[in-house]
Amino acid sequence: MPADLPRLHRPDTARAKTGIVHLGLGAFYRAHGAIYIAEAMKASGGDWGIVGVSLVRPDQRDLLAPQGFAYTAVELGPNGEKPQVISVLNDVLVAPENPAAVLEIMAAPGTRIVTSTVTEKGYCHEPSTGRLNHEHPDIVHDLAHLDVPKSTIGFLVRALAKRRAAGIRPFTVLCCDNLPENGRVVRGIVLEFAGLVDQSLADWIAAEGRFPSTMVDRIVPATKPEDIDRLAGQTGVLDLSPVMHEPFRQWVVEDDFVDDARPDFAAVGVELVENVTPYEHMKLRCLNGTHSSLAYLGYLAGHETIADTVADPVFAAFVKRLWSDEIVPVLDPPPGVDLSRYTASLFDRYANPAIRHRTWQIAMDGSQKLPQRILGTVVENLAAGRMPKGLCLAIAAWMRYVGGVDEKGQAIDVRDPLAAELKQISDRGHSAAEKVDGLLSIRKIFPEQLASNKSLREELVRSYERLVANGAGATVKDMTHA
Repeated sequence: MPADLPRLHRPDTARAKTGIVHLGLGAFYRAHGAIYIAEAMKASGGDWGIVGVSLVRPDQRDLLAPQGFAYTAVELGPNGEKPQVISVLNDVLVAPENPAAVLEIMAAPGTRIVTSTVTEKGYCHEPSTGRLNHEHPDIVHDLAHLDVPKSTIGFLVRALAKRRAAGIRPFTVLCCDNLPENGRVVRGIVLEFAGLVDQSLADWIAAEGRFPSTMVDRIVPATKPEDIDRLAGQTGVLDLSPVMHEPFRQWVVEDDFVDDARPDFAAVGVELVENVTPYEHMKLRCLNGTHSSLAYLGYLAGHETIADTVADPVFAAFVKRLWSDEIVPVLDPPPGVDLSRYTASLFDRYANPAIRHRTWQIAMDGSQKLPQRILGTVVENLAAGRMPKGLCLAIAAWMRYVGGVDEKGQAIDVRDPLAAELKQISDRGHSAAEKVDGLLSIRKIFPEQLASNKSLREELVRSYERLVANGAGATVKDMTHA
């Protein structure tokens, strides 16, 4: 680490007043939404400075504070790297340290939008139903301690309650996570929680609040120590919290904001639409669904990154087959979008050698991701009378992955909110059939209509048996040559 270099500092320009609070300040938002917002202010003005909120750890605050909350975003293109300094953050708060400060800025009149990237599991809901998980420890806590919330939902509802009590209009809640119809889902969870607190509050939020759905897209690999060292060598200053991202970006937003208050998104390429659902389905299924499929199968086959995985001709053929035979046939494309061109561009993005997006990273939290990314496509294929064998193989690979042991007998570091339960169920099964049946019984993941489908169950058992007998690489090869 080149510690002798001067630390990155915030450019000496006027700060915009805070207009946005972001919950869950991680690499993705800093490489995507924050850049769009900074560009929108540069293009059209407005007070849309961002206060980030870390809901768990102080890491980001501690890294960014000495830099005045500025950081470098590095575009990783096939022909080289392009860094730019982003200075849209005004502050970073750590919720467990001072929840009152978080509620205060969320309830401030100048805050017009609250954005969030807390991952699928951060909404404390049941992925299979989209409803609030009343048994989630954070929800239990927040209902008992309204003024010191822990969860995203608890913060949203308590801050909205404070605004209502003060006679202040609600903020717009803009979810930027990979949930289908994410605005509708978060609205439902918020209203359900609010109704448990005060039905009149829930009624006010329902009538006056806005929860536009969004679709976000940009590949943002985890920043590694060598990335920090390389950037320092290029720029001559030390940034301890840069973000890496691919050149491509897309943000589709339903244009439905409280009092129409928002940055000038259209000026910087955000697609403002009436209904984001076709875009969400396209991205969740074509990109996220194949990302997860490649992550589990690629990891088991020994591939470290997505680029490494699709550089293997067997996996390249496999993902193209998933798109052409199983995903695209059950998708209604957004207006003016050619799905064959879209998936071809996805493959080019996956193959970008500058993007080191680890299969292990993408494999995290599969219990929360499978329903949105893969299971919906499976349901629609079955309804059309087709068995989606490629996606079944991906689900079977997830089932093997969460067992916690790879093909060489080495332990897998499974990161998932249900990790202990998944491993326990897997370990109880003495055969592929018993493991599959046990995992299919988890209603938090698999709805009854899938779990009770005998043909699907048989295909999953066959796929699991092949993975055990032949390994992921050989099983994928057999499938693509079938």
